[in-house]
Amino acid sequence: MRRLSPGHWFSHLLAPDPRYALTGALFLRLLALIYLAAFISAAIEITGLVGADGILPAGDHLGRLQERAGTVAWLRFPTLFWLDHSDTSLQATAYAGCFFAVMLLAGWRPLLSTVALFVLYLSLFRVGQVFFNFQWDYLLLEAGFLAIFLTAGPNRLLVFLFHWLLFRLRFLSGLSKILTEDPTWANLTTLRYYFETQPLPHMGSWYAHQLPDWLLRTGTGFTLFVELVVPFFIFLPRPFRLFAALATIVIQLLIILTSNHNFINLLTIALCLFLLDDQALRRVLPRWLVGDATAQPQRSLVLKALLMPFAAVLLWTSATTIHEFVTGRRDTGNWNAPVNWVTAYGLGNVYHVFPNMQTQRQELIIEGSMDGRVWQPYLFRYKPNGPTDRPRFIVPLHPRLDWMMWFVPPQDAYMRRWFENFLWRLHTNSPNVTALLRHNPFPHQGPRYLRVLAYRYRFTTAAERERSGAIWDTQLLGEFPNVPPRKP
Repeated sequence: MRRLSPGHWFSHLLAPDPRYALTGALFLRLLALIYLAAFISAAIEITGLVGADGILPAGDHLGRLQERAGTVAWLRFPTLFWLDHSDTSLQATAYAGCFFAVMLLAGWRPLLSTVALFVLYLSLFRVGQVFFNFQWDYLLLEAGFLAIFLTAGPNRLLVFLFHWLLFRLRFLSGLSKILTEDPTWANLTTLRYYFETQPLPHMGSWYAHQLPDWLLRTGTGFTLFVELVVPFFIFLPRPFRLFAALATIVIQLLIILTSNHNFINLLTIALCLFLLDDQALRRVLPRWLVGDATAQPQRSLVLKALLMPFAAVLLWTSATTIHEFVTGRRDTGNWNAPVNWVTAYGLGNVYHVFPNMQTQRQELIIEGSMDGRVWQPYLFRYKPNGPTDRPRFIVPLHPRLDWMMWFVPPQDAYMRRWFENFLWRLHTNSPNVTALLRHNPFPHQGPRYLRVLAYRYRFTTAAERERSGAIWDTQLLGEFPNVPPRKP
């Protein structure tokens, strides 16, 4: 076999890969839908979360960043909101993201659309603080960044980067379950608790919770197999890749049927397209969709020239973060470390989805009063508010306030600041914050008193639900935070 020179080797990596032309086009359409869901979710909540009268105002956050990082803050923490962080700008950015997502879905100006979507979402991500610090936000940013290069057509290097992203997402999620030594993963009892204790269950979660224990244990074992073994199939010959795609898609669909995890499962399925290739897709997709999705990509020498150096940075960063994750030697306090500069753009991060499993569900009910005797509850849109609350299916939307309430019961100091600010905004009756709720019992004036009650929630059995009609069995634990923290 003739040995390739470095120049020929680079040309080989950057040469168009005709096996993934349809795959790439279809991925861009699916990514557009996922972006659309993410920006719609942001448009609904962004001013209440980080607006001027929101829970964690973006202006205060940017001021702290500038004070700490100095004149390079705008580059070290990239966001358009350095120019203006008003409520109007926050809202306009979310709606602009919706517009460009529709543009990408229609296949109009895909390069402009993907660049705009990445910049707009990165801007929201950087000022979103704790509300945007989720695995799926990082995943969407990195997938969106790679999608910019995909508009010029797939090549071998780009396909490898998509494979590498999917591998990191799946394998590191499994590895984190081993590294934490969580007992429920070790003894295969995770699904005995998962459906009941997840942040935002829906009715499919209740039905899954009623399944026999042997089936739940089998499902836990299958999850570990798909996360720890199957990801290596990504880099093996085609039959292994097809199996990896099938196994991963099946488990993502099962999660959607039993969980509200916003858009991460749909994005994972979209990434699996690069394991299927065009030959496999043409066998399962209708002809009208195949013909509609195979528009010719816009060739760009600039994108082709930029891909190699960006790929080198991305691979180095992801390898470094994986090493730090496995060894536990990450210097999180060193803001100027080169790897932290790259991850600040949402690239090269470590993924660890549900490394620990909660065995009890603790719900916080916030109540207000004008006289300290008669108390009225604030009702959230999606999290449980009472025993008869029927959990709703909301995929792919991501209600971040409701989701964040799940992180408060462990009483971690990191969560305390935003929750106390949230209570203060309820006390002052901030309209942007109360708009995040389903019901504000004090529409005209904030309450004089607030209290937070902690309840133990568990799913009712089929017999209990038939007798009472309740989805949840609840037990008052006491006034928060004067109750035992939830662990973990």
